[in-house]
This record gives sequence, structure tokens and C-alpha cells, in this order.
Amino acid sequence: MSQDSTTLFKLFPLLAGLLVSVFLLVGLVSGILYFDSVGVKAPLENLTVVPEEKVIAKVPSLMDPNGMWVAPDWPSVDLEPNADEINYGRELIVTTSEYLGPNGKVKKISNGLNCQNCHLQAGTLPLGNNYSAVKSTYPKVRGRSGKSEDIQSRINGCFQRSLNGEGLANDSKEMKAMVAYMNWLGKDVPKGEKPKGAGLYEVPLLERAADPFKGKTIYESQCAVCHMVDGQGLMKADGSGYTYPPLWGEHSYNQGAGLYRLSRFAGYVRANMPFGATYENPILSDEEAWDVAAYVNSLERPTREFPDDWPDISKKPMDHPFGPYSDGFSEEQHKFGPFQAIKEASKK
Repeated sequence: MSQDSTTLFKLFPLLAGLLVSVFLLVGLVSGILYFDSVGVKAPLENLTVVPEEKVIAKVPSLMDPNGMWVAPDWPSVDLEPNADEINYGRELIVTTSEYLGPNGKVKKISNGLNCQNCHLQAGTLPLGNNYSAVKSTYPKVRGRSGKSEDIQSRINGCFQRSLNGEGLANDSKEMKAMVAYMNWLGKDVPKGEKPKGAGLYEVPLLERAADPFKGKTIYESQCAVCHMVDGQGLMKADGSGYTYPPLWGEHSYNQGAGLYRLSRFAGYVRANMPFGATYENPILSDEEAWDVAAYVNSLERPTREFPDDWPDISKKPMDHPFGPYSDGFSEEQHKFGPFQAIKEASKK
């Protein structure tokens, strides 16, 4: 073999490797140009370090936190003359089932849910169905009953509907304690006023009906990890209540509960769910909140008749899911929407 042939033979692996590299480089550039042309950015992002603020989109806050109601400092309750009663009231809100659930150590009058499941952080969370306006606005005339209700009536309404159980006697130790706690929370709110952050977030209406089928997909991806795929929640090991409450089925709220109205459920989840969401950093969109509400409230739950509700049917909310109505819209539309036409008709 000649010297030139020997040299060429030795250089062959190097030349072959160089040729392969050129082909790979051409292919990579072509692929990047193709993906860029069709709007697929993932290959480029895999090749470069993307700043965190470009990866995670900031979801706008639902409400300006300035001026938001803040509950009284809890340790200060010890300065109150009825501190023990207020403390017991808070305990009943947080662990209702332990005292008044199916295995309650005081009474067995409810379904195993806690008041705190609907009134978050013992009724102190802004836009978490808090108790800030209870003392300042009760007693008041409510359209649902058509008469003036006091705080005790409102509490018992929750026991009968959201807790699917029975009410407490007004003079019972438990009722007095719960009223004392709510009054203490609202002690600094002027009479007749509702502070900023009271109640639930009002989700903007959709132009379409809320969709249970879309809601099922959202539920399975965002909610099932806590409330389980079957919606039955997670029971505590000692059986005293739920770590995560059931959202439908025999142990959930009945069809007379406030959360059975789509706007209420949507407002609740929009500002507070899934776990980790807040009104300042929400996770679900408006549409997702409406759709997941439609899914959850389309499933079976306890049925209970309240024949005295809405004596004036013209005062029924747009999303009250049961007729008769004073307008010409169907029961289906009153339950799932679209609601804008119903809302406009009610103004007239």
C-alpha cells in the first residue's frame, strides 16, 4: 500500500464522522426552521434556557387586596368576657362532624361535613364564603323564605341543606357558641354594611351554557386528586369527618344548598380551588369554573323538599334550578345557562 493510500485510510474515520456531523447539523437546522414556521416552539425552548417569567404566565388577581376585610386577630379573643364560648363556636365550625356528625359526640344530626368545608379557614378567608357580614346584616328579609331571618335561622338552614341534617335549638350551647363566634368575627363591621371580600366571587357570565362534559375533564385533572374520581372525598382515619369532603352522593350537600346553584359553586371554586388557589393567584379560568360547577351539580345527591322556599317566585335567582318561574325560560336554562337573557328579563 502506498503512503498516500495509507494516509487516506487513516483519515477515513475522521472524514466520515465529519460528514455525519454535517448531515445532523443540516437536519437540526431544517427541523428548527420547520417547527418555527408552524408555530411549535418546544424544540427551541429545549435548546435554550427560558426565563421563569416567560414559562409561567401570571394569572390576574380576581380582586384588589387593598381594603379587603381581615378577621380580628385570633389571640385577642382571650380578652373577651365570653372567650370560652367563642372558642367553642370556632371549634364547632372547624370540626362540625366531630361534635354533630353521624358519629358526633354531642348530637348526631348531620352528614359528616364541616361548616369549614364551605366557609373556608373557619369563615375568615376573603371570598371564601366568610362570616364577615353576618353580624352587620342579620336579621334580614330573605327572598328564599320571604320573611325576616336571624342568625340562628341562617345557621339551621345550613344544617338542613349543606349538612343535609337537622337544626339546633336556639337555646342550645352549640347554637349560642356559633353565634358568638360569628358576632365576634364581625364586631368591627358597621351595621348594614358588607365589607370587601365578603361572600363569594361573582364570576362573569358565559355567552353559552355551562358544559358538564367539559367540566368532567377539568374535574379529573384538577379536583380528583383530593375529592377522588368518584367524588366521595377522603374520610379521616378515625371516621370523625372528611379530610376532603364528598362533592356528590349521599354524604354531600342536598339540592336545597346554596352551592347547588351554579353561580355560587363557580364563584367558590374560581377564587379558592383547586388546592393552592387564592383570589390573588387563581388557577381556574371563568369558563373552567362554570363548567366544573356544571359537572359536579349534574351528579346525584340527596333530595330534600323545602316547600316553603320562594313564596314569591319572581325573586328566584337566575340559576335557581327548580321551577316554576315567573319568566319563560326553561328549567334546563335556569340550571346551566346561558344566564344573560334570564338576568336581563329579571331586571324588566
